[in-house]
Amino acid sequence: MHGVTGRMGMNQHLIRSICAIRAQGGVALANGDKVMPDPVLIGRNAGKIEALARANGIERFGTNLDAALANRDDTVFFDAGTTQMRPQLLAQALRAGKHVYCEKPIATNLAEAVAIAQTAVKSGLKHGAVQDKLFLPGLRKLDMLRRSGFFGRMLSVRLEFGYWVFEGDLQPIQRPSWNYRAEEGGGMILDMMCHWRYVLDNLFGEVKSISCLGTTHIPERWDESGRRYKATADDAAYATAQLVGHNGEPVIAQMNMSWATRVRRDDLVTFHVDGTHGSAVAGLQSCRAQARVATPRPVWNPDVKQPMNFFEQWQEVPDTDSYDNGFKIQWEAFIRHVAEDAPYKWTLPEGAKGVQLVEAALQSWKERRWVDVAPLPL
Repeated sequence: MHGVTGRMGMNQHLIRSICAIRAQGGVALANGDKVMPDPVLIGRNAGKIEALARANGIERFGTNLDAALANRDDTVFFDAGTTQMRPQLLAQALRAGKHVYCEKPIATNLAEAVAIAQTAVKSGLKHGAVQDKLFLPGLRKLDMLRRSGFFGRMLSVRLEFGYWVFEGDLQPIQRPSWNYRAEEGGGMILDMMCHWRYVLDNLFGEVKSISCLGTTHIPERWDESGRRYKATADDAAYATAQLVGHNGEPVIAQMNMSWATRVRRDDLVTFHVDGTHGSAVAGLQSCRAQARVATPRPVWNPDVKQPMNFFEQWQEVPDTDSYDNGFKIQWEAFIRHVAEDAPYKWTLPEGAKGVQLVEAALQSWKERRWVDVAPLPL
């Protein structure tokens, strides 16, 4: 496990996934056997990596990636480090005969993403990219509604994501400063459009074209040491995409994402889906629905105070299943994929599609036009 001293790698992948899997006794296979992960933590900062390992009962740790990759008993390489280094690290691990699994985006540009995906496919080894949003309880409930036919003909989806990230002068920052430096792999479009690609493709329809406008609303921020710096990356983006739904019908997707907005909605991210037979709004955990026969009849009258409370007119979709941590669910699926060749579709080519949408969005912003999203040569 490389790059797990960062917030995401430490919390979601090490503690809530691998450590949780170890605590539960491993990953169960179809034949009744169990696979117990035995991680070795690798990082550049010897002090940080040792402290993290000891805090979580991990016996193996170090700073020498080459030595770790040379150990034949360690069959999987995982990376949650910097995006710029990821393609080279994945290629190095594949050359060492390791199955690879990594955070998104799998590269900072499409050429590198396609190249490493092709390398992984040709290697015959197992490979995967994180697509954690698909396993969120709210989106799983939304997908259940879709599969049941609840929406009828799906018309549109409106995605609202974001919150206020403090600049660092009056209040401490709550996201790393590199997120706002383009030269270090920062930017809203690069960070989030990878997520939206797999969410759109899997739940609403295959992305065919996109129009996007990015911006840097906050031009100056303060870093972890309290030093002022110029923000060179986009901190917000506003996009519209054309999809082909699962029934072949067109679906319109609107995506608003910002680290310079204050939240007045159900969650930090919401997905509002409208269809001919019903609508639904999902957040990270919950999902609320409104069927065609339960749709109220509001009246437009600007001269009187609105008598309806629209938030009360939706029905909560109940918890009908147990919802484990999304990162852990995908880790378990990848381990089964490695151990018993269980089906697994969240591969590096799927990760490359996310980078493709990033580049299309950036191109649209730069050229101020719609950009088509063609099939990748994978």
